[in-house]
Amino acid sequence: MSRSIPMTDESYLTLQEELKRLVRVERPKVVQDISEARDHGDLSENAEYDAAKNRQGFIEGRIKELNDKIARAEVITPASLTGDKVLFGATVTLFDIDTESEVTYQIVGEDEADIKKSKISVTSPVGRALIGRLVDSEVRIVVPSGEKIYEIIDIRYV
Repeated sequence: MSRSIPMTDESYLTLQEELKRLVRVERPKVVQDISEARDHGDLSENAEYDAAKNRQGFIEGRIKELNDKIARAEVITPASLTGDKVLFGATVTLFDIDTESEVTYQIVGEDEADIKKSKISVTSPVGRALIGRLVDSEVRIVVPSGEKIYEIIDIRYV
């Protein structure tokens, strides 16, 4: 049995929009491109045809992937959650013991993780270490650069 994929409602809508665009715009366009490339004659030396077929393969693969993710999505609205433990969707403020600085991350699904937007994946080393922890907990996390020690100073669901 397939396991569910946790994602925020924002990510779910983004995946649906991408799927809709691929099915309604990109797929028909690539079919038209293939048809036009066929009209140019010999397919064995037709770079336009090869490029269009490759693009079609990518689009069909992505459509299949998106359909699977949407079907298995466990949509979580962070603003509807409450509690004093770090859960999926939480925005967590951490105090870095070594650098004596604060950093804030939102725990999100793999597809929406973006460190530049302070969104980390629930499956990342930091995300996994934070899940289930409480405010004032000290968390030791092994990251590629070594071990980091954080103290959780705030947990919000927005």
